[in-house]
Amino acid sequence: MISQKVIDRINVQIEREMYSAFLYMTMSAEMSKQGYTGIAKWLMVQYHEEMFHAMKFYKYLIEQGAKPAVPAIKEAQVKSGIGIKELFTEVLKHEKTVTASIRELLELASAEKDYATENVVRWYIDEQVEEEKNAEEILQNIELLGENKQGLFMLNIELGKRELSVASNFVSFT
Repeated sequence: MISQKVIDRINVQIEREMYSAFLYMTMSAEMSKQGYTGIAKWLMVQYHEEMFHAMKFYKYLIEQGAKPAVPAIKEAQVKSGIGIKELFTEVLKHEKTVTASIRELLELASAEKDYATENVVRWYIDEQVEEEKNAEEILQNIELLGENKQGLFMLNIELGKRELSVASNFVSFT
């Protein structure tokens, strides 16, 4: 049985996942404005992944007979004219914040002896390892490129190849 404490904390995580999505959408808009459409696409795929993460928690609460909260999301801010390196530094910083939040949820589930929630949250732990690794690899590539415009152009093209796997990111409620 899921405790109210765990339900409340999952609802907080739903809000955080949705904020993450809105942050990536805001970043995507800024990159589009600057002409980096490939990076903008990468960020929009990230937006969809974060919404999937939120909905996965939402569905889990419903399956547990709990009521998910529908949170108000604070406006995400991205500095106008932000550089690519600074942007991905912010991406990595944000993902580390999300990782810490997921770990807190896992610690709570473990303390509550809520093994079902623990199981669900471990999927997110693995996902966060991947999220941080992706951001770190992009930052490493940016470091290698330096301020080389041709290199950033190629990075823009490469990141624009990212596709959302609709089948793996669909949360069914049936």
